[in-house]
Amino acid sequence: MNDSARTAPTAARLALFDLDHTLLPIDSDYEWARFLARVGAIDGPTHQQRNEDFLRQYQAGTLDIFEFLEFQLAPLAAHTRAQLDAWHQQYMDEVIRPAITPRARALVQSHLDNQDLCALVTATNEFVTAPIAAEFGIGHLIATTVESTDGQFTGKPRGTPSFREGKVLRTDQWLTERGCGWGSFSQSWFYSDSLNDLPLLSRVSHPVATNPDPRLEQIAGERGWTVLKLFE
Repeated sequence: MNDSARTAPTAARLALFDLDHTLLPIDSDYEWARFLARVGAIDGPTHQQRNEDFLRQYQAGTLDIFEFLEFQLAPLAAHTRAQLDAWHQQYMDEVIRPAITPRARALVQSHLDNQDLCALVTATNEFVTAPIAAEFGIGHLIATTVESTDGQFTGKPRGTPSFREGKVLRTDQWLTERGCGWGSFSQSWFYSDSLNDLPLLSRVSHPVATNPDPRLEQIAGERGWTVLKLFE
């Protein structure tokens, strides 16, 4: 690692954002699978049924992330990177950009304008989410990493998935690589909709339950956390 990578950030504040149902009113992973079915890249009905099952498990807090990733990353190994990139550009145009609301953009921009250190922290894989982070102007991404060989995805995750406690671990690692830690910031925020993100929400000084699911909204009320509803 070079010396610049270990230079502590000048930003005094840290802002972390979940993506699906937080900055987006949709689930980018779920919609990516639906998009692949529409373009004929996967068997739509079979994939859709399993996709629905995994979504319900996620919402219930019972998802086995490795079982899900084995399923969800398989299409990345079945096609060339050039084809995947072309599909993703179409996916951004047809699905993601139309779903981004002005209020979500303004929330991110308010932190960028304050020169806060901003990162998107999501369980969805890096291939799907890197262009979305860029669309929001967020320069740092902490996402589930996809293994690749000679530029071709293998369909397997690499390292710790950015999910539940894994989000805390991956964020800790990212901060360490930047030569800083939680104590480097006078204030920190994490915006999330999901009870699955309770570990990272509990780590920051300003947890914000954003478009929260019912259980997270209840916990936010009990703990006096801010509740933000971007899509109402």
